[in-house]
Amino acid sequence: MKQKNVYVLDNDDGKAIQLFVRLGMPKNLAKTLLYVSQFDECKCADVEQGTDMRQPEVSVAMQELRRRGWIKKRDLKTEGKGRPVHIYKTTTDLSEILKIFEQEKLKEVENVKNDISVLKDIIQNR
Repeated sequence: MKQKNVYVLDNDDGKAIQLFVRLGMPKNLAKTLLYVSQFDECKCADVEQGTDMRQPEVSVAMQELRRRGWIKKRDLKTEGKGRPVHIYKTTTDLSEILKIFEQEKLKEVENVKNDISVLKDIIQNR
């Protein structure tokens, strides 16, 4: 049997994940983002083990992170006929991702304020 060192998310990561979730980010997306951001590159299997998520959950999170342009994927061919191993790497620094996320949330707040203002006008003009 082989011994393999796997990095796992710590308490600070857990707090950050909870805050991202409270702000509306899906938990699996937050876990995956924080894990991948700590490495130059990592394999999908490492993400699964380090975040305690199943492969389909990691794949869905990775698709969303790639859609947003925050990570990129490359395939590493293995010896023989097996499937290639997916290697992931962040394309945007975590602090920049946080700024983007903050802007999205502030825009949502502004939209809610505008909707409430319009609703008040409608109700007052009855």
